[in-house]
Amino acid sequence: MKQQQLKVEDILVSKLKEYEFNSKKHPEWQVNQIVDSIREFGFCDPIAIDENDVIIEGHGRLLALKKLGRDKVPCIRLKHLDENQKRAYIIAHNKLTMNTGFDEELLKQELGKLEIEEFDLTRLGFTENELKITIGDLPEIENGSKSSGSSKKVEFEIKEKKNGYICPSCGEKHLKEEFEEVNI
Repeated sequence: MKQQQLKVEDILVSKLKEYEFNSKKHPEWQVNQIVDSIREFGFCDPIAIDENDVIIEGHGRLLALKKLGRDKVPCIRLKHLDENQKRAYIIAHNKLTMNTGFDEELLKQELGKLEIEEFDLTRLGFTENELKITIGDLPEIENGSKSSGSSKKVEFEIKEKKNGYICPSCGEKHLKEEFEEVNI
């Protein structure tokens, strides 16, 4: 396949068309995470579109930009893909990022290097429960806001691993004992 030179273009948000058969879900809570990420880090990942301004990848980012009231968005055009390749790439782009987890020891080290008094850990996309289950207790965080106090690096301990479940609605990890048994 011929390598394409990618050029970033600013496109009006109103011109972009969502791919009507996009199978990736973007619930409100996830779009809000993307909004928070854009607020914290800026918009760093252009949306990929085809020659007709149909989104190939970046549906969640578009929803977040709309929430933020943005008029234009950086996009790249993937003109080299035929219709079959577009469908396949839409699925592949969404699935490939889900295929692995984190190296928990490296994640613990990187989180430990963050100055949490200067950085809101909820902007990373992890919930407090995920952070607690994965790396242990966190310094006090009130309603997702930064903790107060002197600037210091925090060391985290990985607690013993326990069996649990991942909520299909919100993606949070929960211990088995946190679930209430119900008849369905």
